[in-house]
Amino acid sequence: PSPPAAVVGAGLGGSAVAYFLQQHFGPQVQLDVYEPAGVGGRLATVTVNKQQYESRGASIHALSLHMQDFVKILGLKHRREVAGKSAIFSGEHFVLEETDWYLLNLFRLWWHYGISFLRLQMWVEEVMEKFMRIYKYQAHGYAFSSLEELLRSLGGDAFINMTQRSVAESLLEVGVTQRFVDDVIAAVLRSSYGQSVLVPAFAGAMSLAGAQGSTWAVEGGNKLVCSGLLKLTKANVIPARVTGISLHSSEGRSLYQVHYEGSEGQGSAFYDMVVVTTPLHPSRSNFTFENFEPPIADFPGAFQPSVTSVVHGYLNSSYFGFPDPKLFPFASILTTDTPDLFFNAMDNICPVNISAAFRRKQPQEAAVWRVLSQKPLDKQQLKTLFRSYYSVQVTEWQAYPRYDATKSLPPIVLHENLFYLSGVEWVASSMEMIAVAAKNVALLAYNRWHQDLDKIDQKDLMHKVKTEL
Repeated sequence: PSPPAAVVGAGLGGSAVAYFLQQHFGPQVQLDVYEPAGVGGRLATVTVNKQQYESRGASIHALSLHMQDFVKILGLKHRREVAGKSAIFSGEHFVLEETDWYLLNLFRLWWHYGISFLRLQMWVEEVMEKFMRIYKYQAHGYAFSSLEELLRSLGGDAFINMTQRSVAESLLEVGVTQRFVDDVIAAVLRSSYGQSVLVPAFAGAMSLAGAQGSTWAVEGGNKLVCSGLLKLTKANVIPARVTGISLHSSEGRSLYQVHYEGSEGQGSAFYDMVVVTTPLHPSRSNFTFENFEPPIADFPGAFQPSVTSVVHGYLNSSYFGFPDPKLFPFASILTTDTPDLFFNAMDNICPVNISAAFRRKQPQEAAVWRVLSQKPLDKQQLKTLFRSYYSVQVTEWQAYPRYDATKSLPPIVLHENLFYLSGVEWVASSMEMIAVAAKNVALLAYNRWHQDLDKIDQKDLMHKVKTEL
């Protein structure tokens, strides 16, 4: 019989893991998903003038095979692309201006960085090529009990090493110039993680791959993937916050009691298996584990506060050196790591539903801009960026791990059948990384449940997978 299982959190990780658990354990598996705040987690939208806009988690890389699959299975569509140009701003002038939308596709135009662009491209491609092996391993049912084992099987010790040193160090080593790192790499990392070139090389490579490949988004909003997967698995979504998990044993096997708090008050339920997909960091959740021996420790590391301001207004183009707003050519502005710059990136965003007739607003018209910053913008800063505005909607959240804060990766297995999914964000944080981790946890849970140890932490998988074909 398949075990009753609980999933804590209904963001992308929770909905994907529920879907994969059902795929492996079969349709009769009982799934309870606990979510206090609404399905979708960080994949949220805000409404401006009756139109919805992504507030974060905006783009998905073309090589994201699990995300591509979800969209197919759920009958969702790719959102139509609306072209626009990008540039990198130093606070005083544009360091780089572009003639097209995909920032990093256009390295080749930036001849003034010499061969750095090619070296970067080769470095990112090598990492991605090895990373793509995960899909083969997973298709053959192989799983990993730790992030280190997963990374080692994809790229050997070099991949582990990439979680412990900075992207700047790795790129300088392969011959990318300091100037290119400061101007271009810094701007991309600020716009994706809100952090500097000191983020670990692996997280950096994933972010750079996302910036240089073609990306896409889901028509109607990326969060539709989460609600769609939960509907498809017929999971029972319980609108409550999980406060803790205590361990009991019954007839020699472990039972997990999940304690929760909802609008109806407090409650608890027993499960054979639990997957936690919300971050277990003191700053993020007050989660208690009881009766575990040895006790489950607090995880080190902190989260990076991040602020998204969705502003409906008129851009102050003269701040960027364009006194005539009609001539301002950019739809997206990244920034270098300059002390007096108060924002990381801003872009003129399109609604999540794009009709065939939709056109991007002209620079002199009021448009919807998304501004990413570390702290909420004050009136003066808003005035610097906008001549005037109708509305500002601010979302503050602990978006990404503070990558410089810890060198050790969190565990996946907290106890026999108690798993932790969100630790993968300390390797790299993107929708696809979370989907890959969800598939890994579901396979791991399944293989452990059925004692199929040949499918866990196998060495030399490339060879095994080839001979299995």
